[in-house]
Amino acid sequence: MLTPSAGRPVASQALFHFPDRRRRWSMAATDLRRRGDRVVAASDPLLAASGWNFALSPCPELLSYDHYLISISGGKDSQCGLDVLAELFGAAGVLDRVTTVHADMGRSDWPGTVELAREHAEHYGLRHVLVSRTGCDLLDRVAERGKWPDRNRRWCTSDFKRGPIRRVMTALVAESRTAGVIDRPVRVLNIMGHRAQESPERRNKSPFVHEPGRTCLCPNCRKARAQGCPSKGSVSNSRRHVDTWLPIHAWTLEQVWARIAAAGTRVHPAYAAGFPRASCVFCVLSSRSALVRAAQLFPDLAARHATVEAQIGHRFRADRSMAEIIAEAAATAGPSPIEDWAA
Repeated sequence: MLTPSAGRPVASQALFHFPDRRRRWSMAATDLRRRGDRVVAASDPLLAASGWNFALSPCPELLSYDHYLISISGGKDSQCGLDVLAELFGAAGVLDRVTTVHADMGRSDWPGTVELAREHAEHYGLRHVLVSRTGCDLLDRVAERGKWPDRNRRWCTSDFKRGPIRRVMTALVAESRTAGVIDRPVRVLNIMGHRAQESPERRNKSPFVHEPGRTCLCPNCRKARAQGCPSKGSVSNSRRHVDTWLPIHAWTLEQVWARIAAAGTRVHPAYAAGFPRASCVFCVLSSRSALVRAAQLFPDLAARHATVEAQIGHRFRADRSMAEIIAEAAATAGPSPIEDWAA
């Protein structure tokens, strides 16, 4: 059972830093409710006419969903996206349908990340859920599997993020069905802060997709089954219709930081330490300089990684072992500029 955070605000209370927007907010809320499910995109001209100067990726039938599930990591992109969406959904009068979710990576996360994600959600009075993989954290799971994840095998994401977050979808659907939504699939909009600028892989993602399923009742999935090509997915099914939306997919880094500065919410400590991304402390995708600096900042965690590496006989990365990273960190005097890396 999921429980909302205390003190959920009504729409007119959800913004704390832009009192001059309240009049425009009220106008937009009235028009959005009047138009209802005919709103086809967050960048709809209606919003521009209401005074908003941000453009989001298109999302068909934006107001048709029973639940808006926003993944927040504590990093800059989800922090920026959450501020935008709190304003958007507040104006539409649907904040009561919003749930934020954070996937806890255990020791692999920067200290304070779990608390920061909750703080971001509570800033807007949103219901917040913390999830984690059952049984063990990421480092223990590496020891169990005998291998580290890599760019082509990101099982860390599927095991510790996608899987647990889907359990939240299941719980939300159960809530709606208990509340009386039994004559149709419950509609869930899965929202993430991925941006095209982050990597070639994310640049090639569609900012809006339906998540198909073998038993999904949407027209496209029905048609695929009738043609003998059923989906192998299981995100959508006969009980839920799930779409994924990347609202700030086209935003630049400068736009993200400008929005955060205006919002006034606290940023992740990784940025103050010079890191361009707030990922796991020792992400296998990180740049060499990021890994070396992380080993300087968190020597005990680096040593634990090296111990697991030695136990399983599998290098942390094909191009460098954790033992080599630790040795370079010890030989490097003070912090050096940290290079960015593709997510």
